[in-house]
Amino acid sequence: MSRHRGAAALVAFLALTGGGSGVLRARQATGTQQTQAQTPPADQQKPQQPPVFRAGVNFVRVDVIVTDKDGNPVTDLTEADFEIVEDGASQAIELFKLVSADGNPKPGGEAVKAIRSRYDEESEAARDDVRLFVIFLDDYHVRLGSSMRVRGPLSQWVANQLGPLDMVAVMYPLTSVADLGFTRDRQAVVSAIRKFEGRKYDYRPRNQFEEQYAMYPAQAVETVRNQVTMSALEGVSVKLGAMREGRKAVIFVSEGFTALLPPQMRDPNAQFPGLGNPNRNNPFAGENPAEDRSRFFSEADLQNQMRDVYDAANRNNTAIYALDPRGLAPAEFDISENVGTRVDTETLRQSMDTLRVLADQTDGRAIVNQNDLERGLKQVIRDTSSYYLVGYSSSAPTDGKYHKIEVRLKRPGLDVRARKGYWAATAKEAAAAAAPPKATPPAEVERALGTVETGPRDSVISTWFGLSRGVEGRTRVTFVWEPVPPTLGLARDEPVQVQVLAAGGSGETYYRGNVPEEPTDPSQRAPSSLSFDAAPGRVQFRLAVRNTKGQVIDSVLQEIAVPDLTEPGIALGTPAVYRARTAREFQALTRAAAPVPTALRSFRRTDRLLIRFDVYAPGATRPAVAVNLLNRVGTKMTEASFTAPAEGSTSYQVDLPLAGFAAGEYVIEIKAMGESGEASQLIGVRITS
Repeated sequence: MSRHRGAAALVAFLALTGGGSGVLRARQATGTQQTQAQTPPADQQKPQQPPVFRAGVNFVRVDVIVTDKDGNPVTDLTEADFEIVEDGASQAIELFKLVSADGNPKPGGEAVKAIRSRYDEESEAARDDVRLFVIFLDDYHVRLGSSMRVRGPLSQWVANQLGPLDMVAVMYPLTSVADLGFTRDRQAVVSAIRKFEGRKYDYRPRNQFEEQYAMYPAQAVETVRNQVTMSALEGVSVKLGAMREGRKAVIFVSEGFTALLPPQMRDPNAQFPGLGNPNRNNPFAGENPAEDRSRFFSEADLQNQMRDVYDAANRNNTAIYALDPRGLAPAEFDISENVGTRVDTETLRQSMDTLRVLADQTDGRAIVNQNDLERGLKQVIRDTSSYYLVGYSSSAPTDGKYHKIEVRLKRPGLDVRARKGYWAATAKEAAAAAAPPKATPPAEVERALGTVETGPRDSVISTWFGLSRGVEGRTRVTFVWEPVPPTLGLARDEPVQVQVLAAGGSGETYYRGNVPEEPTDPSQRAPSSLSFDAAPGRVQFRLAVRNTKGQVIDSVLQEIAVPDLTEPGIALGTPAVYRARTAREFQALTRAAAPVPTALRSFRRTDRLLIRFDVYAPGATRPAVAVNLLNRVGTKMTEASFTAPAEGSTSYQVDLPLAGFAAGEYVIEIKAMGESGEASQLIGVRITS
């Protein structure tokens, strides 16, 4: 994606944030317990025949749709009937397969399986008789009225045209591709479609990501929205390509992209329409040669950015069906927006052209400028029901240039549809693809390092949950919250108190109240805590963060798994990390009866850490304990010394000055081993200069 670095950066951001919105958000509790590997149920552990994927940056796959003069699919062709020509040179066909699927199981075939897990999703998607659809609801580029109009045809298509085997996912521009899930529950898909609300030219933020640029000029916000949508289309194409080799369809519900807003809508602040815009009420603004040049170059830049989208779609054999919900659109702008007729007509043409380009370049269809949307949607079903999958190894160099593809049939009188070409990888991209994979840390190390990041959704407080043995077979749960250090130069409401409701899976309330009971001094930014005993199982925390005025500035839902630490075998309590900035603070920590651990995981080299953890073992045996310092890929660097517990105690202690470490990310590994097993905990930390 070197041609479009801004979009790639936004994809990375959305992957981290999850791209969701809303006030009450679910977070995963971090650093609280070991995560056991999940295995599929016994009935799902049958050996699966993996799909055959031809690899290599020069291997090209082409979907070929062949119909007779009446539009009916032709399914009796052989490899010998086809000729693939690239840039005028005939290519040797290495992959040839007829794919026929109508969404229904074959008589006597395997029963339709509900999609309950990622395992189900991956195994079912690999089947040739399963069709994959993604309905992309581009709320950034659809007006509210148009979104209400398209709900009916889309819902009818899902309810009446899809078969029991078909798998569908619904996504928005801010949907994280990692969270995209497919389903066979058509009612759930229809329900999601009926909630679709377009927001075209409505720049009011609805989530924290949008709030970051909400006060930008309207043109800048529109540009960001274009990039987000195109990045999401790239991302979903890559995901679909990883799921299966055959044809996939994205129904892109959008009114297209606008490269340059007319002067009447280029407000200096997107949140205050018209304020400070001298052209707001001038219908003739924009109808001059200078504006024509600006529109021309903006459109050229937009088309160049779109190349990344259809390049990713082609590489992953994904067809984009652009569905314009406007129908027969007489104009792009409302009369209240005061845009002149010439600029209005030009902008409408440009937005439709972007949809046509995406569809044409990916062998999809542009359902544009027509009121009969259902007819266009039926074509999506026909195209994905019967096609030939043809592949060949291109002899073209890795030059990053466009290479024309032509599919010829030796049998006359048939209509052939296939994509017209592809953009070859650059030499740099080819070298990167051929390079051996870089060493990656184990999953548990990745999870530990994930707790170091204070993501955008944790912008107010950071939380920590500690688990240790309680009384009467219960587990002691300790909750700590701490204000996240503010970003320099960015004003915010300071958190001073958190209202906590902690409840078990059976509805038992463990704690209800404020932490601390009285608001803290915001200048201190000290951690606050509470503790209670809970039965093993799930415990859910509902948190309401309040500022100095008592207003709720953040609401959080977190859930943790509480283990039974009395079971036979070796177990570790959650390590508690205490930070001392001075020698006096360290002395105070060691003398305090019950100091409050820090919830943060970013420290300075001048800090000194005190880490305490409990080791539980059967009877009076004391297991072997080791504390290791790992680098960010999980390689052991050194061992850390620790103090063993006194007689009758289970608490170990590590004194870890950070002055001797270079700035970077590390993992502290704590292991306990004995005859009855072993247990380990990982703590991710970041050391700054």
